Order: sequence, then C-alpha cells, then structure tokens
Amino acid sequence: MRIAIVTESFPPDVNGVAHCALRTAEHLAARGHDPLVIAPAGPQDPPPGNDPCPVVRVASLPLPGYPQVRVALPSRRTAAAIAAHRADLVHLASPFVLGVRGMAAATRQHIPAVAVYQTDLAGYARTYLSLGESTAWRRIRTVHAAADRTLAPSSASLRDLEAHGIPRVHLWPRGVDSVRFQPAHRDHALRAELAPNGEILVGYIGRLAPEKHVELLSGVSALSGVRLVVVGDGPSAPALREALPGAVFLGRRTGSELARIYASLDVFAHTGPFETFCQTVQEAMASGLPVIAPAAGGPLDLVDHGRTGLLVPPGDADAVAGAVRLLAGAPGLREEFGRAGRAAVEGRTWQAVGDLLLDHYEQVLYARTAVAA
Repeated sequence: MRIAIVTESFPPDVNGVAHCALRTAEHLAARGHDPLVIAPAGPQDPPPGNDPCPVVRVASLPLPGYPQVRVALPSRRTAAAIAAHRADLVHLASPFVLGVRGMAAATRQHIPAVAVYQTDLAGYARTYLSLGESTAWRRIRTVHAAADRTLAPSSASLRDLEAHGIPRVHLWPRGVDSVRFQPAHRDHALRAELAPNGEILVGYIGRLAPEKHVELLSGVSALSGVRLVVVGDGPSAPALREALPGAVFLGRRTGSELARIYASLDVFAHTGPFETFCQTVQEAMASGLPVIAPAAGGPLDLVDHGRTGLLVPPGDADAVAGAVRLLAGAPGLREEFGRAGRAAVEGRTWQAVGDLLLDHYEQVLYARTAVAA
C-alpha cells in the first residue's frame, strides 16, 4: 500500500503525535509498504537520511504561547504531495490544521482516509488559541466525520468522540518499546546522584504545559524522605521551578538516557486529567514502576487500580501526595505493582499495534471497494 501520513507533528519534535507518526512510518516500511510523511517544517529541519521514508515539510509558524509546537501555514504542497505519491490511503495523525487540508485533498482525490485522534485538541484550542471548546469540537467533528474511519486510543476518548457526534469510531491503542523501557536499566549511580540521602524517587515525565497541571505535585515535593524528579520542557517550566522548590528538574531527555531515568525511579506520578492515552504512563509501567494517575481519560485503560498502581481524583493534589506517601512507605507494594505493570504492557509492542493499524487500513479499503462495486 502507498500511504500518505499527514501529521501535525514529526521528529525532531518530541511529543506523542510525533512519536506515533514515526513508529507508524517505520512499521509500514518494515512491512514492505510505501509511506510518505507530510508534516510542518521546523525552524531547523534535520538533515535528510535519518527518516524511515520521504518527508515533505510544509511551512509553519510557532503556536502562540507554546513555540515548541508548530502550526502549518496554508499551502498547496499537501495536496500536491498526496497526488504525487499516488496514495492508496491517507492517514491523518491528530488532524486539526494540516490534517484538515489533508482530509480535503483526500476527498477531492477520492482517496479513503483514516483519522487518528490523539490529542485533547479542544483543550489545546481553549488554552493556546483563545477558541471555545464548542468551536474546536465543530472543527474536529468536520474532519473526523469526513474520514472513512476514526481511530481512538482509549475507551474514554472513544466515548468522548461518539458523544460529540463523530461516526465510525474504532479503538486503536499505542505501542510501547518494552526493550528500551525496562527495569534492567536501573542505574544506582544515577540514583545516588538524585537521592544522595536515600530518598524515594518520584518522577513526572512529560510536557511542562498548563494542561498537564504539574503544579499538583507541590505536596509531593514537600514530603519527607521523597525527592521529586521532573523531566521535560515547555512553557510552564519557569513557574513550576518556583512552585516545586524541592524538585530536581532534568529538562528534556530522550532515548536510552530517558529509559535509564524511568528505570531509576521508585514511583511514577502523572497529573494531567485530559490525556487521550498517556504514553508516559505506559513507558513507566514497562520500566517496572508503580503508577499514580488521575482517574480520567487514557489512564483508566492503563492503570489497574490496586494492582498496577493507584488512580486518584483528577485535580486533587492532596490525593496525589497521599498516594505517594502510601507507596513510599510500602516497598513490597511498589515492587508488586511494578511487576504487574510490566507484565500488563510487555506484549503491547509497536509491531503488534502496527499490525492492528494495517487491519484497519485493509477494512477501510475493502469497504470502499465494496461500495464502488
């Protein structure tokens, strides 16, 4: 199959949409298909040769208030690239700006499209674009309703999409690299550096942005015998350094270094209540960590409360601190949760998830053929 992947973000960007688009392109190429990626250009795009397939970059501007996110400018390049690739199917990764143009091009060129819902775009629009949620949902509904199939990453996001009138929604989860993220990468030298007095290491890994509500960890940073470790970057970083004075901020980390940090923690705590999936929770589980997360959105599918971690009421800083206090004082429970979490995600490889995606593609193509006949 010749697949055009139109994505709102792609490496060197570091976020869930970029990572999933990259993994999708890699899997398609590995399975003998012919992918093409169309993505916003960055201020300095990487040199060619490192991508798994050709990448067409569309001119873009930084998102107001969050310059790490790029927004594609109007251009005919998207439609031209899809036509030149002679795509059998268009894959729209978290469509909102560039994806809308990709959907329009697919419709004009009579090409089936699969739209992948990955981000709380209504929340982004409210936070960064001064748009109301109803306005954002109208835009989301327009592009997803035009697609042959929408893929939701979790049960919660599937229900949310259906509640907003989006048809033909199916579940497609995310994979995790359980070789890169695993307990064997625990580094005692790093632990000694981060916790010189033997503190319990509690980590947050992810974007430092308003919608993540990392400030809810303020009670954790004040706990005796606990050291909070924050990994990531974003517009909230300066304010969080003030709000979490006892925390260690490591900035953005990737690759094997990130895996080493995960495995060296004792507890993973996530605070964002608007996650459509929450890949960092899955990476933490693969790393053998007990997880604390809000009982909302994607974590509801990932965290088995009382078996792999603890779910707490969204937005409740006291509940987060209480859960950390409980696990900090129970090494046996941490180990039990960590083992169960690792076992729960070990088989969710990107290869297995990629093959599920290919099944969705084939079903969409078959349906189009049946209608044409």
